[in-house]
Amino acid sequence: MVNASKLNVESVTDYIVNWLKSYAENAKVKGFVVGISGGIDSALTSTLCAMTGFPTLCVEMPIHQAESHVNRANEHIDQLMQRFSNVNKKRVDLTPVFETFKSQVPVSENETILNLTLANTRARLRMTTLYYLGGLHGYIVAGTGNKVEDFGVGFFTKYGDGGVDISPIADLMKSEVRELAAFLGVPQSILQAKPTDGLFGDDRSDEDQLGATYDELEWAMVETQKGSLSENFEGRKAQVLEIYKRLNTSNHHKMQAIPICLLPDKVKLL
Repeated sequence: MVNASKLNVESVTDYIVNWLKSYAENAKVKGFVVGISGGIDSALTSTLCAMTGFPTLCVEMPIHQAESHVNRANEHIDQLMQRFSNVNKKRVDLTPVFETFKSQVPVSENETILNLTLANTRARLRMTTLYYLGGLHGYIVAGTGNKVEDFGVGFFTKYGDGGVDISPIADLMKSEVRELAAFLGVPQSILQAKPTDGLFGDDRSDEDQLGATYDELEWAMVETQKGSLSENFEGRKAQVLEIYKRLNTSNHHKMQAIPICLLPDKVKLL
């Protein structure tokens, strides 16, 4: 279940970099701010932003972060600063903020719900930080979500890592993100690392949470778009299609515009 197509990495790179540059020029903003997690999506996004020539602020925002994540994030930022003079970095330790928040809010006896809610809170604290820094400098927040996460299974936090101004890699599957990141010289430690959102303070990967690999979910996304049914497949393929459709349905609200209660004239007018 692997995407067999080969990405034209040079033309895709040029297209995204020019798109970012044009957007920034038309919006009359001064640069980009990107949250750096130590993962491949944020590494690719920040590299593409840096290639525009616009100031690019790479922000590390640890909250009880695993040392391996911090090390990969710093390795990437340091490498990017060596390659591009328009790149700067900022570290904002959000652990004390997170702990203060936890001490002021009620808890749930349901540990699963509590842990998920706190994980989403981490993402929303980071979003708030990125917009604060963006506001100080006149920068816009560049999102790091890929296609299968943003439009397939909805694997992001609403108003957390989903709260961004622009999404430069949201039309790239995860496999395509890997291709482009390798082409652009993202550190090997990041290319080889298991994808993880780092929101739970442990070593669980994205694929542990999702129940399927990104290659499997990409396959399921393509098959679903073709109208394929799980009944047409056996074994693991049928299982993956069910996982994909369940996640797509439960997270569909994240992928849609905010519902608006439109009042008809007969209700509004006397």
